[in-house]
Amino acid sequence: MEKIVEPVVFLCIILLGYGFKRIGWCKTDDYRILQKIVFNLLLPSAVIVSFIDNTHDMSLLWVALFGFCASVIPILVIYLVTGKTPLGSRAFYMLNGSGFNIGCFALPVVQALMGPGAAVALVMFDIGNSVMMSAGMNAVTTQLLRIDETHPLSEEEQAKPLGPKPPRKPMDRDARWLQRRATFHRIARNFYSSPAFMTYMLMLLVMVSGFVIPQWVGTILQPFSNANAFCSMFMVGMLMDIPRNSTDAKRVGTVIAWRWLFAFIFAAAAWFLLPIDPELRKAVIFVCFAPVGVFSTLFTDRVLGNARLAGLCLAATGVLGLIAMTVANIIIPV
Repeated sequence: MEKIVEPVVFLCIILLGYGFKRIGWCKTDDYRILQKIVFNLLLPSAVIVSFIDNTHDMSLLWVALFGFCASVIPILVIYLVTGKTPLGSRAFYMLNGSGFNIGCFALPVVQALMGPGAAVALVMFDIGNSVMMSAGMNAVTTQLLRIDETHPLSEEEQAKPLGPKPPRKPMDRDARWLQRRATFHRIARNFYSSPAFMTYMLMLLVMVSGFVIPQWVGTILQPFSNANAFCSMFMVGMLMDIPRNSTDAKRVGTVIAWRWLFAFIFAAAAWFLLPIDPELRKAVIFVCFAPVGVFSTLFTDRVLGNARLAGLCLAATGVLGLIAMTVANIIIPV
C-alpha cells in the first residue's frame, strides 16, 4: 500500500494543476512562471542537495554516458524511419519522442518511491540527457530536417517531407567562418543560459575534483529542493489539455508509441549492461519511462508554433510514466 500512496498523491497534484486551469484560477500561460521558478531555482537546488547527501562513485559516469545515448539514439532512429512523413509531424516526433523529463518529474517521483539515495543515479543520467534537452535536440532536428528556426513552419511547409535546400555556402572563407561562428554561439547560448545544465556541469566538476560541498549549503537549499516535487507536478497539470482533432490525437499516440518502445529497450539495457548497484540500476529503469521534457514544449513552439500539443504529450506521457514507475517499483527486486 505504501508503494502506491506517493504516486497517487503526485497524480492528484497533476489533476489539481489541470483543475485550476479549467476553472480559471490559472491562465493557460501561467505555467511559464512555474517553469522559470523550477528551472532557475528549485531544480538546481535539488541537484546540489543530492550531491551533498549522497556519495558519487566514478563508475556513475557510465550512467551519464548511458543518459546521453538514450537521448540521442531515438531522435536519429525516428529521423531515419519517418523519411516520407510530412515535415510538421516529423519534427514533432523528433522533438517529443526523445529526451527525458528528469528534474521536473522523474527526480521527485523516484525520490518518493525509492528514497533520496536513488537520486544520485538520476542526476548522473540527466547530465548526459541535458546535453540533448538543453540545445542538442533542437539543433539536430533543425539541421537534419533543414528547418529555419527563426520562425515557425507554415502549414504549407509542414506538409512537405523536408525543409528547403540550404543556400549554397559562401565562397569567401571569412564569410564561412562568421557563419559557423554565429551557429556555434546560438547553440552554446542555449547551454550556458540554462541554470540546470550549468549546475550539472558544476556538480560533475565537483565530483571529478573530489571537492566536498559544505553541509550548510545543503541546509540552506533544502526547502527549495523539497518544493521541487509539488511545483513540478502542478506545472505538468497546467500543461494538460485534450486533443482538438484526430490529427492531434494521432501525433500524441505516435509519440507515446515511440517513447514506450525505446523505454523497454533502454530499461533492459540498463539492467543488464550498467556496472552499478542493482538499486541504482532500478532507478535508471524508472528514468527510461520518464515523460517528454519541458524543453520540448519550447522547441516545438519555436519550430511548429504548437506548444499546446507538446504540453499534451508531456502530460499524457507523465501520467503513463507515473503508472509505469509504480508498477516497476513493485515488481523489480533490488
